[in-house]
Amino acid sequence: MVLAIALVLALLGVAVQYWRTRQIREALYAAFTPVHLTNCTLQRFGNANDGGYVMCANLMSAAQSGYSYGIAGEDAWGCDVTAQTGIPIHQYDCFDTRPPVCPGGLTLFHVECVGPEPATLEGRPFDSMVNQIAANGDSGKRLIVKMDVEGSEWRSLAAAPDHVLEAIDQLAVEFHRLDEPHFLETAARLNRFFFAANLHQNNYECRPGYDPFPGPVFEVLFVSKRIAVADLAVRATFPSTLDAPNAPGRPDCQQFGARSELPRIARWLQRTATTAINLVRLYL
Repeated sequence: MVLAIALVLALLGVAVQYWRTRQIREALYAAFTPVHLTNCTLQRFGNANDGGYVMCANLMSAAQSGYSYGIAGEDAWGCDVTAQTGIPIHQYDCFDTRPPVCPGGLTLFHVECVGPEPATLEGRPFDSMVNQIAANGDSGKRLIVKMDVEGSEWRSLAAAPDHVLEAIDQLAVEFHRLDEPHFLETAARLNRFFFAANLHQNNYECRPGYDPFPGPVFEVLFVSKRIAVADLAVRATFPSTLDAPNAPGRPDCQQFGARSELPRIARWLQRTATTAINLVRLYL
């Protein structure tokens, strides 16, 4: 009897956890599914593979400053953006403290990471977007931002006040992980200020079990609703033809919205758990 109850509890736990995380992923996919922008001309900035991001090149001219979060010793994206637009790019990284070298334009490297609040974690300095922008004299300026910070993006963006998000013309983010309920609040806030304009899977992380995403790491281009013109009657195609595999030697995976066998397994677990519960009740 004890074993039967333990089995039922285990099955219920698996089924409930799967259902919760599946609902989170479905909601994030709905929030990040791109819309068709009629006034966006995409161009790739940065590396040919990992470290390259598509942006609306024709919507950059009004930006006054840029922020590149997550550098790892090189910042091809920031170099390209400052060379084309002439705006300064503030580069942030507290893990790899090698200042990137750009052949043209203006870049300023900060040995600091972005987070939800000022903190020192394992000897590394972190600060919030709002504080970093203010420290650089960029409060009130129109911004372009790229963020690839291995999971810190969720809380960093959640902590950004409205006026910071309102100031960003374009925001390219690589998101990591898909399973926390608070991610939904961050996605909802981003949807208030931005249209999702492109969605691309990082093929370093092509893994089953994350549908409707092909894996847990993906890139989204957000464009401010202040400047973007969306045609919601036209279905957007994504990823862009300008996107390329992050890892050229690995299989690519861009099947967003695909269904796997996991829902079927989850339903089976739920039915099995129900049957087990009914059997246990007969003997109680």
